[in-house]
Amino acid sequence: MSEKKRKLPSLTVQILIATIGGIVFGSLAGEWATKLAFIGTIFIRLIQMSVVVLVMTAVIAAIGDIGGQGAGKMGFHTFKWIIFFTLVSAGLGVLLAVIVKPGLGITITDAANITEAVEEVSLQDTLVNFVPTNIIQAMSNGDMVPCILFSVLFGLAVGVYTRSSNNRVVMDWITGLNGVVMNMIKIVMNVAPIGIFFLLANAAGGTGFKVIIPMIKFLGCLLVGDIIQFLMYGPLTAALCGVSPLKMPKKFVKMSMMALTTTSSAICLPTKMEDAVTKFGVSRKVADFTGPITMSMNSCGAVQCYVLAIFFMSQATGVTLTPYQMVMAVVLSCLMCMGTIVVPGGMVITYTFLATSLGLPLESIAILLGIDWFSGMFRTLMNVDVDVMIGMLVSKKCGEFDIEVYNETKTVEYN
Repeated sequence: MSEKKRKLPSLTVQILIATIGGIVFGSLAGEWATKLAFIGTIFIRLIQMSVVVLVMTAVIAAIGDIGGQGAGKMGFHTFKWIIFFTLVSAGLGVLLAVIVKPGLGITITDAANITEAVEEVSLQDTLVNFVPTNIIQAMSNGDMVPCILFSVLFGLAVGVYTRSSNNRVVMDWITGLNGVVMNMIKIVMNVAPIGIFFLLANAAGGTGFKVIIPMIKFLGCLLVGDIIQFLMYGPLTAALCGVSPLKMPKKFVKMSMMALTTTSSAICLPTKMEDAVTKFGVSRKVADFTGPITMSMNSCGAVQCYVLAIFFMSQATGVTLTPYQMVMAVVLSCLMCMGTIVVPGGMVITYTFLATSLGLPLESIAILLGIDWFSGMFRTLMNVDVDVMIGMLVSKKCGEFDIEVYNETKTVEYN
């Protein structure tokens, strides 16, 4: 008697089911659902513990294999598109803030307990801290920009050593370690629906969706901004790569669900890099280079959110921004995207830095933090999806774009 194997739904479908189920369960269970939040936290940590090693080995391997001139070309086009998309997104944030005025009519909550716990961070300190004095400490703290800077230099040095000595021992070891870490993450991703279920149950039962109501204009601006960005960036990327933009939405589903439910670019990194190669036609070499760098430095969704947050704080407290302050709002928001905290819960430092830098009352931060999980959904969604578009554009410019993979006439594995 032969047994028929039941085919499980795809991981994307499982995540979708977990998303709906978590929201329903949390809403029905209420505060009790927060007791199970530790299960979602364990899932986040299982991914987080591998992210730093994945990022560093991917960048080192990519740069070491490319060589100085190739790495320079790839780096130039990567940062060119990062700057372009970031500035456009920041400008869109200003436009939406001026038209919608999300801060008007908001009652400010006392934020004394928050401001006391936050250390003031200067712009100079932020830039200096991009350069590590101890790479092990930077790795243990999860400071992504210092880790990437070290990896770039290490990759260049490994490339020089490999070519001059004709010895690939170090390069092969780095590549092998990257493969092992990717396999670890693939194993962990099998429990992603469980982790996501309890993350959303905690949000629905603990925070409660009622906090959205007073901030509906702010969150609405983020949603409209994301839609506008997709309508601009998607067709632009498709046109420059010579493909149809109509195929993009389906390809983005899996990573978009991860972004919406985890609100973390770092957690989405493995899925993003794999999908970029297997669904969007980005070469493995380009994906390993652009994936980690865009995770830390390309934050279209975040910069839009930061700009909107500045105008919200201004409008909610009755402080009128001068033209100079408006320009500084854009500049500071863009700078904060370089090395932005890519795990949930890091926005308190960002909001405090922006408020203090522009002389805005800190009291307005409290309500922004109250809905941070929800605004994080829109931030991360845009960040992650545009990262892949940058990978496509860089891949096309470097002659590494596989149009057959994008058009689904050819399949490749991420290995």
